[in-house]
Amino acid sequence: MNSSENRSGPERNSRYRERVFSERARLRAACADPARAQQQVLEDLVRFNADTAFGKAHGFAGIRTLEDFRKAVPLQDYTAHEPWIERAAAGEQNVLTADQPRVYFTSSGTTGAHKKIPVTARFMETTFFPFYYAAWAPLIEHFPDVLDRPDAVLNLKHDPLPAPPVTASGRPHAGASQVDFGVQFGEPLSAEPGTRAPWSTLPVPVAADQHMEKTYLRLRMAVESDVRLVIGINPAMVAALPHQLRLWWDRIVKDVADGTLDGQAFGRPNPVRARELDRLARRSETVRPAHVWPNMRALFCWTTGLATLYLPRLREEYGTGVTALPAPVAASEGPVAVALDRHPRAGTVVVTSSVHEFVDAEEDLGPSTPTLGMRELEAGRDYHVVFSHIGGLYRYAVGDVVRVLDRVDGVPRVEYAGRSARSDAAGERLRDAQVIRALGATAAAAGLELRNAACRVEEPDGSGPPAYRFALASWTAWSAEETRVFTERLDAALGRESAGYRTARSEGRLGPAASVTLDADAFQRDWHETVAGGVRPTQVKDRLFRQDPALWQRLTAHAPTPGRDA
Repeated sequence: MNSSENRSGPERNSRYRERVFSERARLRAACADPARAQQQVLEDLVRFNADTAFGKAHGFAGIRTLEDFRKAVPLQDYTAHEPWIERAAAGEQNVLTADQPRVYFTSSGTTGAHKKIPVTARFMETTFFPFYYAAWAPLIEHFPDVLDRPDAVLNLKHDPLPAPPVTASGRPHAGASQVDFGVQFGEPLSAEPGTRAPWSTLPVPVAADQHMEKTYLRLRMAVESDVRLVIGINPAMVAALPHQLRLWWDRIVKDVADGTLDGQAFGRPNPVRARELDRLARRSETVRPAHVWPNMRALFCWTTGLATLYLPRLREEYGTGVTALPAPVAASEGPVAVALDRHPRAGTVVVTSSVHEFVDAEEDLGPSTPTLGMRELEAGRDYHVVFSHIGGLYRYAVGDVVRVLDRVDGVPRVEYAGRSARSDAAGERLRDAQVIRALGATAAAAGLELRNAACRVEEPDGSGPPAYRFALASWTAWSAEETRVFTERLDAALGRESAGYRTARSEGRLGPAASVTLDADAFQRDWHETVAGGVRPTQVKDRLFRQDPALWQRLTAHAPTPGRDA
C-alpha cells in the first residue's frame, strides 16, 4: 500500500499521526452511544444501497430497524453472496452496492478457494479507513521512533503487485496488502509503516509468485538496517523469520559482503557489516533477530489463536522487553474489533463500521438462526461473528469466532478465538478455540512449552473408534514420560472444554487422544514448503485441524523422534 505521494519526512509523519489519533478519538466517542452508532450504520447502508438489485430484492427501502433488517435478509455466508458478487465482478452495475467496486480483495478462506470481496470507495471511507488508521494508534503513541526512518520497520505482509490479476470487468483482484490505497482511493496517508523501506519495492526483477525469493531478498536487505518493528499481522510470518535467518545465514552474509542480492550486483559491498554478522554467528549457538537488530521495540500481529502457544517464547527471539501489539480482529471482508489501548490480545468492537450481530459459537448457523446484539453478549463466552456494511455484505457470517473478555464504555472487547469450522467425527463438534485452550492449559499445568500444534482424526487400523492424533512441536525436547502424561491430560482437558467430546469419549464413540512430537522447526519447514509452492505468505496461516493425509504426512515426515511418541 505504497504510493509515490507517500514521501517520508517530518511533515508527512505529523499528518499521519494526526490522522491516526483523530480516527481513534472518533471511535472512542462513538462508543459512548453504541446503539446510536449502530442505527446510523444501518440507516446509511440501506438508504445508500436501496436501489441496487440486492436492495430491491430484500426491501431495503422499507427497513427502519435491525429487526426489520433481520426479517428481510437471511443470515448468509460467502457462498450465498457469491452469485451477486460474480455479477458485479463481470461488470454489471448496481448489484450489491450503489457505487461500483474498484477492487476485489482476495481471501483464501478455510477451503483455500480465492474469494472475491468487493471493495467500494464508500466502504473504504466509512468502514475501512476509520478502523485501519485507528489500529496503529497504540503503536505510534508508545513507539513513535518507528516512524523516524523508512527502514526502521520490516513489514512482512507488504507485497505490492505492479500488474495484479483482474476480474472479468478489469478490476484488480488482489490481497489488501497488495493494493495501493493512495492510487485506488485517493488516500496518500494510508501507506502503513514499513511500506516506504528500501526493500518495499525490490530493486531486482522477481516473478510475482516467487514468494520465497522475495522474502529472502527483503530479509537480506533488512539486515543492513536498524529495524525496530516487525509487522506480520499473520503471526505465522513473524514466527517464520527467525527460522529464515538461520536457514539463509551464510547466503545472507555472503551477499552483504559482496554487495549483491542473491548473487546479482546491488549497491556497494559491506564487508564491515558482514564481519559483524559473522561474529554474531560465532558468539551465539543460535542466531536470533535480537542479535541482528538489537534495538527491536515491537511486533505487530495477531496475538491469539495458536499464537498464544508460541508468542511468549517467540518474543524472546526478537529481544528482551519486545512488546507484541495485537493486530485488529478483522478479515478481508471487513473489521470486527480494534485495540484502542495496549491490551495484549483484545480490541473494542468497531461500532461505526458495520451492523454487528453474534451467535453463540455452539449453535449452527443457518439463514434463520437467531442472532444477538452487542448488549446481549456475555464475558467469557465464544460467538460467531455476523456483520453487514455498506460495501455489499449483508448479514454476512464471516466464519470467525470471537471471545468476549470484558466491556469498555458498554462496548464488548473481544479477541479472535479461531475459525468457526468444527471437527466432528463422532458428535464431538470440536472448535479451534476449545482445542487451543485445552492445549494451553495442559502445557501450563505441566510446565511445558509448545511451539505449535495440529491434529487430525485417525481411523483405527482394526476395530475400535476413531481418535484424535496431535502433532506437537516444542521449544525443548520432552521425555517419553512427559509426552505420555501431557497426552492423557490433554484428553481430559478436551472433555472439559467440549461437552460433545466428553460424551463421545464416555460413550466409546471416540478413542483416547494420541500424539506424536516433532522437532522444533517442523512447523516452520511446513510453512516454507507451502509458500515455496506458490501460496502468498499472508495466506499461510496457523491451521489446527489438518485432515488431508498428504499434508499431515508432510508435516510429520521427520517424526516420531525415538521415545517421543505417545
